[in-house]
Amino acid sequence: MIRYFAKRLGMMLVALFMIILLTFVIEHSIPGGPFTSDRKVSEEVEAALNAKYHLDDPLPKQFLDYLGGILRGDFGPSYKYTGKDVMDFISNGFPVSARLGGITIIFVILASIPMGILAAVKNGKWQDMLIMAVATIGVTIPSFVIASILIYVFSFQLNWLPTFGLDDWTGYILPVVTLGGYSVSYLARQMRSSLLEVMGQDYIRTARAKGLSETKVIFKHALRNALIPVITVIGPTIANLLTGSFVVEQIFAIPGLGVHFVNSVSQRDYTTIMGVTIFYATFLMAMVFIVDIFYCLIDPRIKYE
Repeated sequence: MIRYFAKRLGMMLVALFMIILLTFVIEHSIPGGPFTSDRKVSEEVEAALNAKYHLDDPLPKQFLDYLGGILRGDFGPSYKYTGKDVMDFISNGFPVSARLGGITIIFVILASIPMGILAAVKNGKWQDMLIMAVATIGVTIPSFVIASILIYVFSFQLNWLPTFGLDDWTGYILPVVTLGGYSVSYLARQMRSSLLEVMGQDYIRTARAKGLSETKVIFKHALRNALIPVITVIGPTIANLLTGSFVVEQIFAIPGLGVHFVNSVSQRDYTTIMGVTIFYATFLMAMVFIVDIFYCLIDPRIKYE
């Protein structure tokens, strides 16, 4: 197992290096720079700013200097906000995104898995068709459309829920439903198809032939194996939800990590783009790694050699 973990860690480091390299090359290949704007500054001022942040150095030297900073835990200063470091944005934005994402994850798991189980148990009946119709709508409609509909109905028409901010628990309802809508729909479909496949296996027929109740067959024998493909999807889903949604945070004016990333892209803030991308990529790979470990706990037949 130690050999497996070492191999996976090495693969993660190589993948992270490639992500850093590609992000660096792409952002520097686009014409302009962080100090290029509609309000044109003088060439002297722009040259002074570039010299201050070493943007006039050759690109290989900039890349090596940035890698050295990462190894020291320094993502560099923001080019657009004086006195702010990239770690300030991450440390301030990530807790907000993580809190919203954590509540959304609970909502997604509590809604999607029962929906998928019920749809599989009632396969071909009206319950199955209703759940799959709702899941199909949730997968196909973009989150910004769902957000617009929810705001119009529950905020403007009924005046029940706020349209922005997370000042109290009511402020979480619309963002959570919007952020988790796609994940609930996708995981419900995944749970249904996985459980239907498991229910057709020989050992399930054997369990039924022994006279076990349908509840025991499903929850004791079928569900554990059916969860393996679902958990594969849950890992990246958790990473996506915890690190913030660009669209949802913008619509509901939530000061999370997603908002900082969108602003950094529009403002060409190189260091913030790099820092948030590296943080997101590391978090995503860590969640996938944790999911692989959980495979052993769910299915003892899986061994890491």
